[in-house]
Order: sequence, then structure tokens, then C-alpha cells
Amino acid sequence: MAEQMKRIRFSIKVKFIIYVTFLITFLVSLILFIIEKREVNTIFEESKNRGFLIAKNIADLNLKRFLFWDKKGIKENIEKQIDEKLLYIVFYDKENKPYVTTDSIKKYKGVYNRSYLRGDVTPEDRYFNSLVLKKNGKPLRVLEVEIPIFAGDFKSKWGSLKIGLSLEEMYMEIRRTRLILILLGVGGIIIGIISAIILAQRITNPIKKLVEGTIKISRGDFTHKIKISTADEIADLAEKFNEMTSKLLKSKREVEEANKKLIQAEKLASIGRISTGIAHEIRNPLTSVKLNIQKVLSSPNIKEDEKEHLEIAQEGINQIDKIVKDILDFARVTRLNLDEFFLPNIIDESIKLVLNELKGKEITIEKKFEPDLPTIVVDVDKLRQVFINLLVNSIEAIDNKGKIRITASSKDKEFIKIRISDNGCGIPSEILPEIFEPFFTTKSSGTGLGLANAKKIIEQHNGTINVISKKGKGTTFEIIIPRRPQ
Repeated sequence: MAEQMKRIRFSIKVKFIIYVTFLITFLVSLILFIIEKREVNTIFEESKNRGFLIAKNIADLNLKRFLFWDKKGIKENIEKQIDEKLLYIVFYDKENKPYVTTDSIKKYKGVYNRSYLRGDVTPEDRYFNSLVLKKNGKPLRVLEVEIPIFAGDFKSKWGSLKIGLSLEEMYMEIRRTRLILILLGVGGIIIGIISAIILAQRITNPIKKLVEGTIKISRGDFTHKIKISTADEIADLAEKFNEMTSKLLKSKREVEEANKKLIQAEKLASIGRISTGIAHEIRNPLTSVKLNIQKVLSSPNIKEDEKEHLEIAQEGINQIDKIVKDILDFARVTRLNLDEFFLPNIIDESIKLVLNELKGKEITIEKKFEPDLPTIVVDVDKLRQVFINLLVNSIEAIDNKGKIRITASSKDKEFIKIRISDNGCGIPSEILPEIFEPFFTTKSSGTGLGLANAKKIIEQHNGTINVISKKGKGTTFEIIIPRRPQ
């Protein structure tokens, strides 16, 4: 049994409600007990004061008759004053013996011969006694009030007067008071319990959110945010919790990005090693074949049809040589030859180098450069290679007629943003994540290294390159590079 009790686990909310309910019940009960005692004492004192005033009034009304021992007059007068509240009246003589009594006293046993005044007394003396009598077999609570009676200026007691007052009305008032206090107490306890439940919910709900957030984070959901509207320590804790999750999310993304780059680097390194080996193995015999074709072509005895076939072979060899060169350029890690240049000049030179690609197409190139564009520190040959590659891709994406738009602007005074947009066929969304991968291409010819090389060059400049495209709507390449790369 003890072990089972140990296993019982109460939530903070239940504990809080139990403790607060116990505390409220204790305090309300204590307060009501004190109030009830004070009220009962007050009611009893009021009854005593009222009894004293009634007794004094009866004594004053019958004082002359009592001084002249008018027993009959006193009897007639006091009999008229008996009612449900005033139960009996007794006049005592100097020897404390009953002198005149109401007939109603015969109903109550043991009252007639009892007197409380003894010895010397003063006009202010009053004596009270509570007792329970029986009337018709039923208990009846009575308050007896006895006061001395003095004759004129005489200091000696002439007699005394005792009355019996019913306390039933007083006890009824006490019961009503207790009932009201009990109702107030019960109401206060209920309100206290409801308030404790509401307060417990306000305290524990944010804690539940924190627990739920901790569970979600333990499962790897670092995007979860805790929303707490209260202005207290729990809200501060939630704020710090959200800051922690943001930092964890940032760290996670940095680790993922680092892993991605590491995997990409390993992948590129593997590709580079394989490609370099293959390229060297191809280039050596290819150079020999190329030189021999050139030697044969320079011979004056070669026939025209043979010369035409050799020129086709030479063109193919040149194409293979270009592919090998692209592979070697991609695989080779080169240092940047940085210098300060004016970006519009680099873009204009790149456009001139792709003019041959524009032949046979109605394509307009629109340029918009931000005024007072600052100079940038770059490897001009490599950056020009990036622009040429992107321009060629845009030209090839446009069938016959279209527009290419080039914009350049400064970003935060530390970076330059270049956008190359076209209204060509666009890139399908399913292959967008792969376009910067080495050897990925959708063209019937080409190595698929153009965009991979472009990304490599931009990242060498500590920049980024992104693509926005929608099939049938066109493509935009956005490059952001620092003005002065580290």
C-alpha cells in the first residue's frame, strides 16, 4: 500500500488546487469561526442589555406600589406584561423572599425560590443567568435578569426584581447568522476553488507548452516556437526558450550546410581526380592526332574531298579538346587574380563575346545599372566567364525572339547584386535543385559543367548564385558578391 502511494503522481496543477483549496478552506473557516463568536457574543450582549432595560422599566413602573407594599396593584400590572418573550416576573423583598410573582412562573419548576442578589448592592448592579427550563416537556432556554430596587435616597436595598426572558428568538437569530456565515463560507470556498483552478491553468498551461516544445525539440523540430502572452517569469523563460531553439536551428542549418558542402567537396574532389586522370589520358593522344591532321592539311598534294574530311575531323578534335579543357578547369583549384574593376565594363565585354550566338535570332539585351555603382575587386577573367556562360544559357533558352535583361545594384554598400533575366522557355521545377550539379545537362551537347563552374567561381569570391525560374515564363539568375572578397 505504501509503495502504491509512492507511485501516485500528482501534476503541479492538481497539487496547486489542493494546496490552495486547503488554505482557503482553513482561512475561511477560521475567519467565520471568529466572526461567529463575535456575532454570538454581540447578540447575547444585546439580549442582556435589552433584558436589563425591560427589568428596569418594570421596576420603575411599579416602584411606588412596591414602596407602599401594594401587592395587588403590582400583581395586576405585571400580569399584563407577560408574553412569549417575557416569561415571568418576580419581586423579592428585603430578605430575598418572593413577594409578588406572575402566575406564569408556576409553569417552570425551580425558579420561584431562586434569587441571586446577596449582600450590599448598588443601583447599577445587575445579575444574569442562562438556564434551560422545561415547558410542556420541551426544553426552553431562558435568560434571567435580576436588579436591585432602592427606595428614594436610601442606600440599602428595598428589594429586587427578576424577570425571565425567552432566548429562543436570540438563538434563532444566531442560527440565521450561522447559516448566513456558512453560506458565505461555502460561497467563498467555491469561488476560491474556481479561482485556484483558473490560476492553476494560467500557471500550468504555459508550462505544458514548454514541455511540449521541449519534446518537439528533442525530436528535432527546431522551428517550433512557444507563444505565451503572459507578462511574467514564465514568459521570460519562453522567450529564452525560443532564442535557444533559434540558435539550435541556426546551428543545425550551419551543420547541414557544412555537411552538404563537405559532401559536395568530396564529390567534386572525386570527380576532379577521375576527370583529371581521364582528361590527361585523352589529351596526350588527342594532341598527337591533332598535330598529324594539321600536318596532313598543310600538304599541297592533298585532295579537296580528303581535305574536307580532315577539317571535319579537326573540328571534332577541337570540340573534344574544349570538353577536356572544361573538365580540367573545373577540377583544377586556382587562386583568384583579384583587381579593382568597374562592373558595367565587365558586363559590356561579356556581351560582346556572345554576339556570335545572337546571329539569326531577334533578341534584345537591356541593361539597367544603378547610378554611381561602386567598383568591385574580382578576378575579371573568371567573372567574365560566369557572365558569358549565363548569357549563352539565356540565348539558348529563347527560340527566336525575346529579351534578356541585366541589372546591377549595390546592396548594403558592401555587396553587389547582379540579375540576368530572360523570357525564354524556363526550367522545370523538378530539375531546378540539380542545375548546378557537375555534368548535369538537358542539352543534347555539352558537358554540364558551365553552371557548376559558374557557381564555383562565385563561391570563390565569397558570393552566392541563385536561380528563379518557371517553365514557359523565363529564368532569372541572381548573383550577390561582396565588393571586396576576403
